[in-house]
Amino acid sequence: MKALILLSGGLDSATALAMAKAQAYECYALSFNYGQRHAAELNAAAKIANAFNVTEHKTIDLDLTQIGGSALTDNSIDVPESPTEGIPVTYVPARNTIFLSYALAWAEVLEINNIFIGINAVDYSGYPDCRPEYIQAFERMANLATKTGVEGTKLTIHTPLIDLTKADIIQQGNQLNVDYALTISCYQVDEGGAACGVCDSCRFRKEGFENAGIPDPTHYK
Repeated sequence: MKALILLSGGLDSATALAMAKAQAYECYALSFNYGQRHAAELNAAAKIANAFNVTEHKTIDLDLTQIGGSALTDNSIDVPESPTEGIPVTYVPARNTIFLSYALAWAEVLEINNIFIGINAVDYSGYPDCRPEYIQAFERMANLATKTGVEGTKLTIHTPLIDLTKADIIQQGNQLNVDYALTISCYQVDEGGAACGVCDSCRFRKEGFENAGIPDPTHYK
């Protein structure tokens, strides 16, 4: 069996990769250089892919700064450093749809019917493209829009983390020997790789390790 894993370099995608490997999938990893604030997560993704000995790791260059609309792709929008209500400004317009579309294309070329994405219940509360109904809709579309799907080989979008808390994810990843020191979650990590410790992603990460009862290996400023 083969699987394609969307690998951002963060805690969640690393755990999703570990879960796919544990299920004996031959894994291919796909990352994106989309104009995000820093390259640290791409460096992390390369290290994670190497640690799990994936068959191939591809990084695709996109420039979502031409669209903007997010604190992650527009430097004129500040990353929030305290909890906010509603969909946060760190939401990147249509990002998961764009990423999954590229994943779908590469999976079809590789004759892969299983795509893993590490969205979870924490993201569900803020990002519209992390909801179960969105994944279900995309999977239906994928099976209508591809040669693979039309010819009768069903493609499945796997979301093994979607109902888990950060603590649950960390505990399961720890059991699967994920080295979380390799991962980057911070939205505004500095050039030395130190996490800010105050953005939403850092806050969820710190709380996750604390609630899991596992030491946080993150280097914070």
